Amino acid sequence: MDLRQGLEKPQGGDGPLVGGVPVVTQAGSLKQTGANDAFVKFSGIQKTYDGETLVVKNLNLDIARGEFLTMLGPSGSGKTTTLMMLAGFEVPTQGSILLGGRSIGGMPPHKRDIGMVFQNYALFPHMTVEENLAFPLKVRKLGKPEMEVRVRRALDMVRLGVQSKRRPGQLSGGQQQRVALARALVFEPKLVLMDEPLGALDKQLREEMQLEIKHIHDNLGITVVYVTHDQGEALTMSDRIAVFNDGVIQQLATPAELYERPQNPFVAQFIGENNRLHGKVVALNGSTCTVEIPGAGNVQALAVSVEIVGRPTVLSLRPERVRLNPTPGSLPNVFSARVAEVIYLGDHVRVRMSVCGRDDFVVKLSNSEGVAHVEPGAAMTVGWRAEDCRALDAS
Repeated sequence: MDLRQGLEKPQGGDGPLVGGVPVVTQAGSLKQTGANDAFVKFSGIQKTYDGETLVVKNLNLDIARGEFLTMLGPSGSGKTTTLMMLAGFEVPTQGSILLGGRSIGGMPPHKRDIGMVFQNYALFPHMTVEENLAFPLKVRKLGKPEMEVRVRRALDMVRLGVQSKRRPGQLSGGQQQRVALARALVFEPKLVLMDEPLGALDKQLREEMQLEIKHIHDNLGITVVYVTHDQGEALTMSDRIAVFNDGVIQQLATPAELYERPQNPFVAQFIGENNRLHGKVVALNGSTCTVEIPGAGNVQALAVSVEIVGRPTVLSLRPERVRLNPTPGSLPNVFSARVAEVIYLGDHVRVRMSVCGRDDFVVKLSNSEGVAHVEPGAAMTVGWRAEDCRALDAS
């Protein structure tokens, strides 16, 4: 792979399998990840450290060549363990991992041709920037002329050519992370793994590096597997996101699919802010349903994972989809509300309200036309469309 040239990206196709079940996605929204052309393939992977508790449970996951896939989840969800098994630093208790169609079971990390980027950079402090980049090339016994070309190319890629003679301690955190990224790419690996690489950076640097990493990925066409607990980071950078919890992928989809169409309460709550209303299904009508909220009345909602009348459900509603004081008759769901708190956040105003018996109901108001005049203690109505409210399986 020449770092100066982009590679042809895989085209859209059939969706992947999670636990043997096809994942439904928008047409054309995913790269091809069929079983025959998966670049990375986890099959029946389980991992336990104590012989009793499974940290990763029956993982089946295909990753396409050239894809940027993020493993997202809270601490202890199994995402980092999965990454370490792919890197070769952990061994699966059960199952197999294929890379480029070949099993990598028993293969040591340094023979897997995988680049790694860590949160703590892992740079050699006594070496200059260019010496850090040259190190993996020396290990691979490249000739000096080729080594110099690759180091210079990698430095130009991350815009650090003028810093080549400096040591890591003379660089900022963002510059050190660029060096770590360049070192992971300089030997032209098949695959790059990133484990919380931006966690030590401040907010502005982190956002800049997110875009920089994504641009490098797009330009080179490399395959990236990225681990983070930051959902905003995952939404910004990824082609697809695998949301982990309790050792299981809860949902695997594009960023837009995850945010707009979460399949269970965990995903709805973990990806972005979300209002949750608990109730019981009292009627089903095709793609929609009627849900009774105790003490508040009925809500019309999209029936996502509810199939039986009488079952409990959790309603998921994004704060930005709620309207204040809607025109009478314009929305199927309208309820009385009282403002508890107003927080100014620059581009939007966050309003906490009492709605349907909950005191933590949140509404986000855009600040595109100035600050909305909403005062604590004010009584008003709120409303939303049925298609913006998702009825999910409460279990």
